[in-house]
Amino acid sequence: MAPSAHAERIAIYPGTFDPITLGHLDIAARALHMCDSLVVAVGDNRNKSPLFSADERVSLIRDSLAAMGLDGRVRVDTFSGLTVRYAQKVGASLIVRGLRAVTDFEWEFQLALINRQQDPQIETICLMTSQEHSFLSASVVRELAMLGGKLGEVVPPNVEEALRRKFGINQAMADVRDV
Repeated sequence: MAPSAHAERIAIYPGTFDPITLGHLDIAARALHMCDSLVVAVGDNRNKSPLFSADERVSLIRDSLAAMGLDGRVRVDTFSGLTVRYAQKVGASLIVRGLRAVTDFEWEFQLALINRQQDPQIETICLMTSQEHSFLSASVVRELAMLGGKLGEVVPPNVEEALRRKFGINQAMADVRDV
């Protein structure tokens, strides 16, 4: 009997990623331990008004992954519609989600169950965020950027630069502190 070929295990990591944070990148890097390849799937949701266009988000994510040396087994794509349909389209058997706090659990649990109802062959795995990123969300990062806060510990350098350009904030302004 010939040895069976190992089927590639593909996972998708769906999200809006507006913008990608160090927390998102941490989840992506850790998800690679559970799959052969990972697709960071940038959702183009018509119900949201993102700061960055889908193309901008894809570019920022690709550059961030490359800077981390993760671009070999990770690709970035956009999708709209049901996540589970996108997973089927790319041949993924796993959907990766990140959990920051217990408040995220109920929503992620509902999504996992509805996705399983849609396709029982696709599993959802939730990774707990690393402690240093547990307070991070893209909305908090956008607010911090809009108000000229320090971004170096929450987003990669290319995203920090893009946020500063988007909000018209230069580095000198961002370093000024109220006394």
